[in-house]
Amino acid sequence: MVKLLIVDDQELMRDGLATILKMKSELEVVGVASNGQEAFEKAGDLLPDIVLMDIRMPVANGVEGTKLITSKYPDIKVLMLTTFHDSALIFEALEEGASGYLLKDMPTGAIVQAIMTVQSGGMVLPKELTADIVREMRKNQTVDHTSEVPEIIKELTEREVEVLNKLGLGLNNKEIASQLFISEGTVKNHVSNLISKLNLRDRTQAAIFAVRYNITTF
Repeated sequence: MVKLLIVDDQELMRDGLATILKMKSELEVVGVASNGQEAFEKAGDLLPDIVLMDIRMPVANGVEGTKLITSKYPDIKVLMLTTFHDSALIFEALEEGASGYLLKDMPTGAIVQAIMTVQSGGMVLPKELTADIVREMRKNQTVDHTSEVPEIIKELTEREVEVLNKLGLGLNNKEIASQLFISEGTVKNHVSNLISKLNLRDRTQAAIFAVRYNITTF
């Protein structure tokens, strides 16, 4: 059973989500919190498997809460609950160790599926939402980040760049394998290699790298 801590400053959203998820036999809601600081304090006491974290909150927002939790409790995973307009904060949260994000108005089934994905070690970067957010971020960028791609990118093979491209679009290994006509095992190897070569922590960081430096159009 997956233990959850639900964090949102809106009581109706927080308690409503807790009530719905408590009905799922594979999930256990061990607590709720109203901001990132409280989430951090409760995470230490309750030791949830996953924290469902709102991104805009008073006292300490979701980015700050994520940083506090992932720094002290690396085994606790954080899944962000956001709106489309939170694009900049979403990527800040991912940089601080969040395992992905979901829009608040997603169906309960999608939220449960995302929780199980994160629990099994995966990340949740819905490719349709990620593509929209990337476009929105680029509208607001005044600098062409493509020209700023670090030299370390040259360490990657052509195929590894292709895989990095797909990570930046939020695709999982199976989807990448299908699009590149290679096996999932080969994709996994490419992901491990490019993470090592780029000195990144994990595939979430690789996806952020791809988005930040426009590797999605590299």
